[in-house]
Amino acid sequence: MEDLVCDAREHGLAGDGSTNDQPALAALVDRLGAAYAADGRPRVIHCPAGVYSIRDAGTVWRSGVSLTGAGPGVTRFVLSNPGAPTNPTPLAFFTTVQHGAGRDNHIADCTFAGFEIDGSGVTLPGYDVLAKGLGLQYVLRGRFRDLYIHDTGATGLGCDFLQDTVVEGVLVVRCGRMDNGDQMGGAGIGIGVGGWGATERLTITACTAIGNGTNGIFLELQKDYWTPPGGIRIVGCHAEGNTYGISDWGTDGLIVSACTITGNLEAGYDVSAHGTAGVAGRGGIVTGCVIDGNVRDGVSIGNTPGPYTVRGNRISRNGRYGYREHDLAGDGQPAGGIVVDSNEIWDNGLDGVRVDATLVDAFITGNRIRDNGRRSAPAVLGAGGDPVSYTRAALVDRSANWPPDGHRGKTLTVGDRTVIVTGNTHTELTLAPTRPGATTAWQGPPPAPGSTYRLPDAPPVRAGITLATATTELTIRDNRIWDDQEDRTQTYGLWVTRDGSCVSGTVEGNDLRNNAISATRLDAAPTGGRWNRNHGLDDR
Repeated sequence: MEDLVCDAREHGLAGDGSTNDQPALAALVDRLGAAYAADGRPRVIHCPAGVYSIRDAGTVWRSGVSLTGAGPGVTRFVLSNPGAPTNPTPLAFFTTVQHGAGRDNHIADCTFAGFEIDGSGVTLPGYDVLAKGLGLQYVLRGRFRDLYIHDTGATGLGCDFLQDTVVEGVLVVRCGRMDNGDQMGGAGIGIGVGGWGATERLTITACTAIGNGTNGIFLELQKDYWTPPGGIRIVGCHAEGNTYGISDWGTDGLIVSACTITGNLEAGYDVSAHGTAGVAGRGGIVTGCVIDGNVRDGVSIGNTPGPYTVRGNRISRNGRYGYREHDLAGDGQPAGGIVVDSNEIWDNGLDGVRVDATLVDAFITGNRIRDNGRRSAPAVLGAGGDPVSYTRAALVDRSANWPPDGHRGKTLTVGDRTVIVTGNTHTELTLAPTRPGATTAWQGPPPAPGSTYRLPDAPPVRAGITLATATTELTIRDNRIWDDQEDRTQTYGLWVTRDGSCVSGTVEGNDLRNNAISATRLDAAPTGGRWNRNHGLDDR
């Protein structure tokens, strides 16, 4: 009987870094896949330490065939396409379009574990979604474990419709390097959902995603007429320096817990209609996460019918809003059952909580919202000259005396170039990179020493909670909203703008004392409802 575990070196793979091992790998996968189809016994291809060159073609994978190595950095698969410059060359793929993948033609009982995929050698005339590390669709009982995937043209681990599957301990770095920001995919870990129906039992745990083109980790409904699936969890992951950290673009009941989401360029956690199907997630729970230092928003939720719960997180030091409810699609769809509860929301650039999309029966309760509105410094027209110098990621003006982080989140203009400020000392601005994984904030070399620059003024109102659109039956209860800095920057505890409304709301039990100007600013008067026991203002 044929061995169930095959040493790749004994079956034609050289692992010497120069021999093209792809043909031998494809032949072995076909042979073992046929054996599994005959007797139902899964097989394993074990690749000992070495560099396995995979050139000019990806391997079409088969059910019952696993691929294991001696560990990332020890067993390396290096992808390239010198002989087929238009071929995206993933390590392994099996897709609906290319191979007829589906519920009745799926990949089952496969493990990919203990190796590295280097996609830096694949060059293409344009972006191709198949330029992945792993690109399998319709996987049943899959295991993706202890992998290091980096520098792929498209998504690193881009596998869709994963049933009874675990993704564990996967490190994805600088994937999606060919994505210009408007392409599909281009993520570290990107999972298409909905193909198995209303439930897809998938756990993503202990993964790390750094500097990937679009998302660090995202889940995306693939057809707008499919049911958003439940059963998916993201636990204990780290997403840093991506465009979006973690995104829910079409699941139902996604659980995201104990994750660190930091330094991403647009938002730390995103729920929206960005995805292929234009369907946002709903019913999700984000809890126990640190969502810190993202260039724009910490948590950004929009285009969802609701509900969604954001509970027990630290949401801090983000460049714009801590939590933002938005209407990206512009469809005016109200969200119901949004819950923002028991979070620590502090030191964000503008408002702690910003409502820019219609809410019905939402709850903002039990939060500690303090020291927001850090983007408080006045406009600057830098005269340039000897005190001013530039590096790849900073501007230094020795003549300045800025309030620390008073320019956080502003747009810096130098000539015809603009960049985003992520923070500042008294004399130095730190700048966001041009794209995820980049080491410079500039297109081209830094500006010449002494170049003049501009920074805009800070918005005059920066509140703990801002209602900038219609809300109905909104409950704001038991929050403490204050500023305890020596130079206070959070101007009001609660602001209802001229475009906002609070109809039949319940605002009670909040402590709104000790903001920079006043407890509240009501540019649009509340209608109905009740306002009781709010410290810092008279009962209404």
